[in-house]
Amino acid sequence: MEMTIIQPRDIKLFRTGYRVSKRLLDLAVCMLFLPVLLPVIGVCALLIWLDNPGPIFFKQNRTGKGGKRFRMYKLRTMDTNAEALKQKYAHLNELTWPDFKITDDPRVTRVGRILRKTSLDELPQIFNIIKGDMSLVGPRPTSFDVSTYKLWHTERLEVLPGLTGLWQVSGRSDLDFDDRLHLDIEYIENRSFWLDIQILIRTVTVVFTQEGAY
Repeated sequence: MEMTIIQPRDIKLFRTGYRVSKRLLDLAVCMLFLPVLLPVIGVCALLIWLDNPGPIFFKQNRTGKGGKRFRMYKLRTMDTNAEALKQKYAHLNELTWPDFKITDDPRVTRVGRILRKTSLDELPQIFNIIKGDMSLVGPRPTSFDVSTYKLWHTERLEVLPGLTGLWQVSGRSDLDFDDRLHLDIEYIENRSFWLDIQILIRTVTVVFTQEGAY
């Protein structure tokens, strides 16, 4: 049997085709759902302000492709002084620093708990996707700078960060950064248009059943 050898040129063409189709999928999904999501974001914004007056959106610098920092958008789910309170509650952190997670975080507002439970707080990231800072599927962007990464961590910087990813649909929400990295790398090394579709479908299921990372 004759063996087919894949040439570097063929691999490059495959990767280019995948990047183009992935970007087209991102834009198509965003534009399709934008008319529906804008009123939802508007209602959430009103509820946030009525419950805890202050900024509606939470804007934070995140690490993206190639280590580039960008401003990521979320609906605010915490008190306006949440960042200042982080040191106060540092002893309750359940993950390895600089990751930070507290079950029943006292900084989260009443409306914020609902937004987090339903993942509605993530909706403004549709604008990050349209801008090209993010994709629908990819590793979640970290708040900490690439200078804190170990060398093997940097493989996750080869692709755009995503709204959702493989570890978000794995059913495990309490993974430390290194453990999440293994799933991110698994995605990066096996990424394809079909895998992206599978993760998106699984994400919808996870959100509506409120299981796992959501």
